[in-house]
Amino acid sequence: MTSSTVAVLQIGSAPEGKAQTLEKILSYEQQITASQARLVVMPEALLGGYPKGETFGTQLGYRLPQGRETWAEYFANAIDVPGKETEALAALAHRTQAALVIGVIEREGSTLYCSALFFEPENGLVAKHRKLMPTGTERLIWGQGDGSTLPVVDTQAGRIGAAICWENHMPLLRTAMYAKGVEIWCAPTVDERDVWQASMRHIAHEGRCFVLSACQLQPSPAELGIEIPGWDSQRPLIQGGSVIIGPLGDVLAGPLRGSEGLLTAQIDTDELIRARYDFDVVGHYARPDVFSLAVDQKPKKTVTFQ
Repeated sequence: MTSSTVAVLQIGSAPEGKAQTLEKILSYEQQITASQARLVVMPEALLGGYPKGETFGTQLGYRLPQGRETWAEYFANAIDVPGKETEALAALAHRTQAALVIGVIEREGSTLYCSALFFEPENGLVAKHRKLMPTGTERLIWGQGDGSTLPVVDTQAGRIGAAICWENHMPLLRTAMYAKGVEIWCAPTVDERDVWQASMRHIAHEGRCFVLSACQLQPSPAELGIEIPGWDSQRPLIQGGSVIIGPLGDVLAGPLRGSEGLLTAQIDTDELIRARYDFDVVGHYARPDVFSLAVDQKPKKTVTFQ
């Protein structure tokens, strides 16, 4: 079967923490099952949280003690991979018979990574991708991934890969993923801007692939009872914009803004052959005699014991 239903789940991290966020995810089980979706993509940093506007007490050249306390709280809210949260998500994938891609904050040692985890119905957690380049001040709180976590996974819906938020703007990363044969491009994000929609349509059109972008939804600072300098207290911190796009850049579902929900679309991966008739970015439209890309997929370790 080349035709299937795919979905993006637009929700936000619960202010109370990862346990409540996991409960929120699991509460959509019935809707996922009823939709018969074979793939569900969820937003960036959903489990673990995206602390938009938080400074972690950092100024150029010094860090305040209260920032270390905020960091410790954020670290405690991250998840272990594997761990009890991944076990619960694997069980959800099995019960719904849907592959899952979900953004998490993953801890290893004393470092956090912004990661996307891949679950299959019968095999549970099968892969992960760590964000290669955290954006702006995200670099204060997240480490960098390496080339060893650039998976492409075969699912009932098709071959899936993931790029997280502004990684989607990295041309060489996109080229590497296209070369791995991505059919369904998963884009967990917190970017709510209109220009993000243009980027998603561009990637679908460039890669001649289906694109599923899942964005978080977060209330306004006023609703959360916090103050964020330079941000309108009544404006939502993240207002969604999840979308599903076809391989010629056509919007199949969404964008969904201002509310939580499961967004679905019917896709057929056989359409990719027709779409690539006149443009195959790493095939007949490439010029390997002029351009080439080398991708180092070896894990990078600070210390190696012989």
